[in-house]
Amino acid sequence: MSRFRPSWQALAALVLVIFVLLLGPLTKPEAEALANPTATINYPYLGTGSLMIWLLVVGSLLAMFSLPRLFEATLLFVVAHLVAELLLTGIAGFEGSALTPYYMILAAAWLLAWRCVTVLSAFKPATQALRVALRLVIPLIFGIWILIIWEAIVRGAGIPFILLPPPSVIGTTIVNSIPTLAADVNQTIFKSVVAGYIVGCGSGFVTAILADRVSFLRRGLLPIGNMVSALPIIGVAPIMVMWFGFDWHSKAAVVAIMTFFPMLVNTVAGLAEAGHMERDLMRTYASNYTQTLIKLRLPAAAPFIFNALKINSTLALIGAIVAEFFGTPTVGMGFRISTAVGRMDIDMVWAEIAVAALVGSVFYGLIALAERAATFWHPSVRGG
Repeated sequence: MSRFRPSWQALAALVLVIFVLLLGPLTKPEAEALANPTATINYPYLGTGSLMIWLLVVGSLLAMFSLPRLFEATLLFVVAHLVAELLLTGIAGFEGSALTPYYMILAAAWLLAWRCVTVLSAFKPATQALRVALRLVIPLIFGIWILIIWEAIVRGAGIPFILLPPPSVIGTTIVNSIPTLAADVNQTIFKSVVAGYIVGCGSGFVTAILADRVSFLRRGLLPIGNMVSALPIIGVAPIMVMWFGFDWHSKAAVVAIMTFFPMLVNTVAGLAEAGHMERDLMRTYASNYTQTLIKLRLPAAAPFIFNALKINSTLALIGAIVAEFFGTPTVGMGFRISTAVGRMDIDMVWAEIAVAALVGSVFYGLIALAERAATFWHPSVRGG
């Protein structure tokens, strides 16, 4: 028999639904229809308003009992997303007409989704495949609800799309502009970012090895590195354009400058991570500098090196996009953003931002996976 076990999310959602019942209509057209029953007024949520309320009530009540975790999470997922779908479908075409109960329905659905994520976080899958799937599902639900709340608030409050377009409009722009976006990604990511990232990280790593070997380089380069890291990109980018031209080479140079010193500083710090006892042990084995470096110090520095690679994955993307503002061929993510802003084509600006965020996340994720594979022995990885 199920035991009564209320959660604060379910209780809060139920309280919000009660307030919705007390306050009445969700939108202004509904309020006008109730005030003048004889008038023919087209209003949203005809037949769906009560359905949303019933779904929220049933979901909230069932979430207060000790149900099997997977069943409870599935139930809450279905209820929360079905209510969100009905809410967004109803407000389409009636932008700016939302009243307080509209936002209460949104908040109640969000609370049930929160409860769903909480239940999934406490769920202990039996197999590795389910554990991996769970790690993907939880952040996916979280991200979906950021988009749902964004869409609902923009449409409900009637925010002009030129100021903040909803995710649905941005998604439509992406679908309709795939050739343009693909050309921009090729120019900015696969040319500027990749080339500059490899050159900057590679040269920073080699220089760190030299600085570790030669003490006066370490004393001289690190203060200069701190100074160069503070240089504003808007000052460096025009100079690189003058030196290397308007094509991707100048953007790659900016990326190389931005990624060089984070790799240098992190690698030098990582090489100093190996303790004196370990170094003394290597000397007792008659190991020379190269053998000690490869077998002891570089493995100890691996977490620092991968940390620099992850930091540089975002710095490289930012540097390439900003550098394209100062001169580029008629292609590239930075070029497209600057020209779209000039034409007040804000949908395209947000489409480029979304694609850049997606590419940057994938880039970062690949490096994180490589880090887990290469440093599986490290306590931070074993503990995860």
